[in-house]
Amino acid sequence: MRKGMLEYCILLLLHREASYASDIIQKLKAAKLIVVEGTLYPLLTRLKNDGLLAYEWVESTQGPPRKYYRLTNDGAEFLRDLEAAWDELAETVNHLRNDIKTEQK
Repeated sequence: MRKGMLEYCILLLLHREASYASDIIQKLKAAKLIVVEGTLYPLLTRLKNDGLLAYEWVESTQGPPRKYYRLTNDGAEFLRDLEAAWDELAETVNHLRNDIKTEQK
């Protein structure tokens, strides 16, 4: 489940703006989702190989050029599908939680 959530979170971040891998890690960390490079890079590579992400090299003022990832059109469509699945799952879980809370009263 965590793997799917991580994929979804990365696509959400890249939907907002293209990002460098270290920026992605920092944004996930700020959201209390701790991810290490050893987990992130293979996932970014898989998403790129699946046609959901693309990247471009951008010159850096501090060191070597950086690889910035962005969603492709297919990636944006896949994200919409994930959002629909997430909404459906959240609705189901909330329904069950509310049933349990009602029973406990």
